[in-house]
Formats: sequence, structure tokens, C-alpha cells
Amino acid sequence: MRFLFYSHDGVGLGHVRRHLAISTALAELSAEAQVLLATSVDEVSHLGLPPNVDTLKLPGLRKLANNQYSSRRLSLPTSEIRALRANLLEVAVASFRPDIVLVDKHPFGVGGEFRVALEAAIGSGARTVLGLRDILDDTPTVLKDWALERLRDRIPEFYDLVLIYGTKSVFDTAQEYQFPEPLLQRTKYCNFVVNRSNCSWHSNPCPYLLGESGRSEQSPIVLATTGGGEDGFELLRTFIAAAAGSPWTGVVVAGPMLGQAELRILQGLANQNSVKFHSFLPCLSNAFGAVNALVCMGGYNTLIESVSQLVPTVCVPRAKPRSEQLLRAQAFERMGLVRMIHPQELSVETLRRQISSALENAQVRPQPNTPLMFDGAQQAAAFLQDLKPERRAGQRRPEKMVSK
Repeated sequence: MRFLFYSHDGVGLGHVRRHLAISTALAELSAEAQVLLATSVDEVSHLGLPPNVDTLKLPGLRKLANNQYSSRRLSLPTSEIRALRANLLEVAVASFRPDIVLVDKHPFGVGGEFRVALEAAIGSGARTVLGLRDILDDTPTVLKDWALERLRDRIPEFYDLVLIYGTKSVFDTAQEYQFPEPLLQRTKYCNFVVNRSNCSWHSNPCPYLLGESGRSEQSPIVLATTGGGEDGFELLRTFIAAAAGSPWTGVVVAGPMLGQAELRILQGLANQNSVKFHSFLPCLSNAFGAVNALVCMGGYNTLIESVSQLVPTVCVPRAKPRSEQLLRAQAFERMGLVRMIHPQELSVETLRRQISSALENAQVRPQPNTPLMFDGAQQAAAFLQDLKPERRAGQRRPEKMVSK
């Protein structure tokens, strides 16, 4: 079977990393499964591509605000970059002829860029699946956003299945966002998706974190990462200041999307304060088990991967333009899994105090007071594998959305 996975990738690495996790699980289920991964993430080949996956690289997008994107590098108007990406996606569907299409978060792509390709896939008999993080934003905002495009009604028209990457006990997505019955009937909860991509350094990550000489002293290791890094400058700057003169060894992984000017500033600060600095490390979550504490934002992948490995974690979530990270961090804090600092309350002293507390209690690894399952990639792959393509061309094409 052929699978086309599409993610828009306006900020960070989370969307494509979930797709890589599911691709890996598909390869374990069937060596015959072939996945074409449509993404605009430059570093996708360094994130642990399984053998059954190849990539369709889309021109990059940059998120300006909710539902507002621009070209990341090309000096093109928004309408032109959207048309370019839409044309590439349409041609990919026509040439690759997927049996199953999996879309992350945006049912029709940002600005509707995936709509024509989605229609073409449906018209050729492909089955369609929408994957959603458990938490998208606060409920009023999601209901308002979805109402503008009538998504609660349109998703059941275009999608055979909706996969929720989470569990009801933490956040009941369908209830919170008031799924109507036709949408509810197509919805399956997968549990949390954990990316388990393999890297050559997986068995001994310390030299990669601390340098080839490894750990020069027996101080605890505290790792700070902000995922893609595009909006992580302030947290990493504060972390480096907190690490100065501390009894623990600080390590920073900035992320590939941090601006070059900000990257140079952080590199200089890290050198001045004896903090080990990396701009990017592939398969970073594989190193979480080797550190004594983690400082991060509240992105889905990083938090789920840290919690799944019982790593003492201090989380400083993003609170705008969407509150998704804040809501997830608050939920995990209530469960006793992380220590949270609201971004408005971030300071060197606050961060240093929370790191010290995490290290003092490191021997007692955090245990959830609600059972959590981390087999979401395997569950999602099984749901995808069970879908059977419809080979009667045109039968399911929604008439009101047909392009002229």
C-alpha cells in the first residue's frame, strides 16, 4: 500500500516528527508499506527516516499569526507560495497514486493548499485520515476557528477517519471541541505518539551532548531544548544565565529554526558561561534518558517523550498565539509529571530554583496519577493499515468542492 502523509510545518518539527513515528510503526507492520512524506522541514532527512519513507520537500512557510503564513525564504507573495505548494501536492497525488492519505491538523492545508490534492486522492479511490493533537487550543478559539470554515461539518464529508493523538483521561478532544455525531463516529483515540527514531549514537549519547571527551566531572546534566527553536531564544538565554556558576552542567540544543543572529548571541553567552552548545542534534529525544533534568517548552513531542521516559522536566510553555502548549503543561503539572513556569513568570532565579528542585527529587522519577499509554504511533499505523482503498474513481468526490 502507498501512503501520502502531508503536514504544513509552519512552526517547529512536531507535525513531521509525528508522521515519522507513524511511518516507522507502519514499516514494522508491513515491509510493503511505502510512505511519501510531504513536508517543508529542511532537516527531515536528519530526523531518522525509516527505510520505507521518501520525502517531497515543499517550499518553507513561516507562521505570522493564527491562520496567517508567509514564505520562509522565497520573496514571493502569499498567494504565489500557496499556489506553488498546492501544485506540487496535486502533482504528487497524481503521480504517486496513494491508497491512504494522512493529514496533520489542517484538514485542507493552510490557506486551502491541500484541497485540490485531497479531492484528487478521493476521486481516485484513496481513503483519507485526519490526525489531530489532543489539544489544539482553548475551546472557544477552536470552536470559532472551525466555525469560520464549517470544519465540524466538512471533515466528515472528506475524511473516513479522524485520529486523536492522545487519551480521553487527559483531554477529551471530542467533548471539548463539541464533535457532532457524524464526526464522532469517525473518531478514534490512539494514545500518545512517541517518536522512537534510531540514531547511531543512541546507545551512548553523553559524548554527543558534552563533547567527545564525555563528562569531565560528576555533576548532573541539565539539557535545555526548544524543539525547532524559532521562538525559543528567551528561554535559552535565561537557561544559560541560570547555568552560570551552578553545580550542574548545562547543555543547550537550540533547534534548526532559530534565527542566525539569535544563534550567534546564544553561542557567545554559552561560551562565556561554560555551557555546552549545539545548534541541532538529530534524534535528540533519544538522549533524554541520559540527562538528570530537562528544560523545555510545551510542544507535544518534547513533553510526551520526556514524560514517557520519566525525565524530571521543567516546562516553560508558549502561551500565544495559541494556548495549546500552556494547556498541556498545566494538565501535566496537575498530574505531577512536570514543573511548569508560566512564560510571564520566567526569570533566572525562578528557573534556577525549579531546576534545583527537579534535581533534588531526581531519584524519585515522576509517576502519573492517571495511567498513560505511549503506543500512539503503533495504534495509528494499525488503523491506517486496516483501511482499504476504494478503486471506483469518482465515487466519493464531494460535488460542492470539485474544482473547475
